[in-house]
Amino acid sequence: MFLNHHRTGTGEPLVLIHGIGHRWQGWQPVIERLQGERELIAIDLPGFGQTPMPPPGTPPGIVSLADLVGAFLDELGLERPHVAGNSLGGWLAFELAKRGRVRSATGLSPAGFQSRAESRFSYSSLWLARRASRMIDGRTDQLLGVPGAVKLGFGQLSVHPERIPPDALAGDVHALAQAPWFDATLVAITNASFTGGEEIQVPVTVAWGAQDRLLLPRQAERAGRAIPSARVLMMEGCGHVPFHDDPDQVARVLLEASAG
Repeated sequence: MFLNHHRTGTGEPLVLIHGIGHRWQGWQPVIERLQGERELIAIDLPGFGQTPMPPPGTPPGIVSLADLVGAFLDELGLERPHVAGNSLGGWLAFELAKRGRVRSATGLSPAGFQSRAESRFSYSSLWLARRASRMIDGRTDQLLGVPGAVKLGFGQLSVHPERIPPDALAGDVHALAQAPWFDATLVAITNASFTGGEEIQVPVTVAWGAQDRLLLPRQAERAGRAIPSARVLMMEGCGHVPFHDDPDQVARVLLEASAG
């Protein structure tokens, strides 16, 4: 199926995959820093952003997402691009690496490495974020006028949500509120975890936000054990969605990870 996407830049192709409830535009600060050195393909996953739902009967979860994204890469003629993803997108990058579909895989605070208690915590947090987004969708300008409201409302995902431009913040809220595959996908990934990391034969980088308040940084060590060949590092000053916290640092991580 066709995936809405943004393609720009020159160099080795690097596919960028957002997390659950997000959209390709979240990568914009990083795209601005990378487009001179990489050809960037930032996608909206099926049922998120401007990409429609997959065909009826498609089961939610990481296997279906990997199938759909892999098929789309074939449509674009991208045989083995570099791939980077945030949260759910990071897990998906590792699944594609396991299938031999990518040249390298980078996960920024990737999902798939939680304990049972941590899964309950992240599920509850994301469920509440979804409901809150539906309440304020279309009225974020009012929220921006309340002192401290942006930090309170978005501080679990970003260390510096005040750095997100108002129009981008409104777009992110709308994307989360309206994503038709959010609820089913959230349930599916909460009840699963990444496996088979020892099968990966390409370079893998796990880069965790040191101030991640959704998927706690201690999960980075677990990810390193699950993917024995992975390079594991911390992104200082970054939260779960690091694009506006420190886009320069994120860009450096992706350039190094996709240099081979």
